[in-house]
Amino acid sequence: MNDQRNLVLAIVLSVLILVGFQWLWPRLSPPSPNQQIAQSGAAAPDSAAPRQSELVTADKAPALPLPQDREQVIGESRRILIATPAAHGSISLAGGKIDDLVLAGYRETPSPESPEISLLSPQGTVNPYYAESGWVSGDASVKVPTADTVWQATGQAELTPEHPVSLTWDNGEGLRFVRTFQVDDSYMFTITERVENYGTEARSLFPYAYISRTGTPKTAGTYILHEGPLGVLDGSLKEVKYDDLRKERQIVNKGTGGWIGITDKYWLTALIPNQTTANSARFSYVSGDARDHYQVDVTGTDPITVQAGASSENSFRLFAGAKMVNLLDADSKKYGIDKFDLAIDFGWFWFLTKPFFYLLRMLKDVLGNMGLAILSMTVLIKLAMFPLANKSFVAMSKMKRLQPELKKLQDRHADDKVKLQQEMMELYKREKVNPASGCLPMLVQIPVFFALYKVLYVTIEMRHAPFIGWIKDLSAPDPTTIFNLFGLIPWTPPEAVAHLGVWPIIMGVTMWLQQKLNPQPPDPMQARMFQILPFVFTFMLGQFAAGLVIYWAWSNSLSILQQWVITKRAGDKS
Repeated sequence: MNDQRNLVLAIVLSVLILVGFQWLWPRLSPPSPNQQIAQSGAAAPDSAAPRQSELVTADKAPALPLPQDREQVIGESRRILIATPAAHGSISLAGGKIDDLVLAGYRETPSPESPEISLLSPQGTVNPYYAESGWVSGDASVKVPTADTVWQATGQAELTPEHPVSLTWDNGEGLRFVRTFQVDDSYMFTITERVENYGTEARSLFPYAYISRTGTPKTAGTYILHEGPLGVLDGSLKEVKYDDLRKERQIVNKGTGGWIGITDKYWLTALIPNQTTANSARFSYVSGDARDHYQVDVTGTDPITVQAGASSENSFRLFAGAKMVNLLDADSKKYGIDKFDLAIDFGWFWFLTKPFFYLLRMLKDVLGNMGLAILSMTVLIKLAMFPLANKSFVAMSKMKRLQPELKKLQDRHADDKVKLQQEMMELYKREKVNPASGCLPMLVQIPVFFALYKVLYVTIEMRHAPFIGWIKDLSAPDPTTIFNLFGLIPWTPPEAVAHLGVWPIIMGVTMWLQQKLNPQPPDPMQARMFQILPFVFTFMLGQFAAGLVIYWAWSNSLSILQQWVITKRAGDKS
């Protein structure tokens, strides 16, 4: 009886874990679309370093016009075009900032006609999101470029992987500033800031770079995925939630190397400073003009002195694009970026999640379809677990044959629970049966389930990946539902039941069939609980990614076949 209780407890805990991180943790609320825009600049990293221009606070926010259309804002300003195989956009000559970037090949929906993902947007739009860099000076009399400085473009008029672009600005007092942009074939920009001192006095300047984001983006709000500011500082990953940053206002870290940025589920912007120089990295927040303003910035802690008649420069990198696993791994090695792959939240079971991803990608390359790759990987997992499953199914088959004997013991010792327990243990020992061995495949499958769920949920390679038939996105729930006869009835069911589609039903049926092959618990209460579990899982998994439901249904089907063969070989003819 204790073993049966342990089994029930394991199942209940697995259900609680599965539903807990989806519904028990609070979700973040998106901001009102009617909130006004406030303009932001670089904020001061700390009191020890020279101050940069402050983020606009609520009492300082100017009365700005209502947000304009993105294309209108871009069209009305002077710009240098960006064109790479992975992205296109432009650099604003006002401020010399990267504030327009569209990701080629990634669309808002699976439809090929839907708009491409716009990652960065300039000031004046609904949600400004951009990157800027420059210099600050401890001497207020030294003129340096600001967010409003209009730069002059020299040479190449379009930034491509083959052709860098340079912008220049002269302060008219002995300093010439040159900002050079380079970009690779994907999303990594290299920005070099050079100062040429043609004056008669040495100047000391501090380099800085920042990413500014206005408005709190809509997030999934789940415990298993971080969306918001993050970075690798002092060799360890630091993740900051939007609501936590709103409370703390500012988080500062000093160190060498690392990176800092802002992540969405699939997209990332990150600053990668020189990995050998000391810097001050900071997460900050202010509320201004009824909007939320988030910023991550990096400032050099040691000044760069530019002697008269000489020049000095500082370089950093900006990643702005899709969080592709292979790309982040390659960039981490190519540019020496510490733990850059941690921008993808692989979770507690990363030692399973990442290998699963690489296995799925390899199978997809061979089979040409991610859904077929999931089915194939399930077969491989079943083969790897075959010895354990085989032993478990043999034990369950023996348990099933012992059901009549157990029933007799229950009837004989109905009033003596201690005696019943002793007799049952003697029976198990005599027949060489371990009633707990049937739990092992389920317990082993739980981390496998979580790891695959992570792969489907967080990796962009799964986004909009189709299967066959009506499944156009394996990372989204099955779009069909029985409550409107799969679209035949013009009625939209409530969200709680809307995702009870074909694949969740198939999964529930396979779980019910598999349960029928298992020995039933002798306790009627436990037996009824086991009988309703397929229905609970059917409704629960209906809101999970279709790829995960397909995996579970296919895994159940393979287990049914395996269990049926083992049961027949054991001589169970019932």
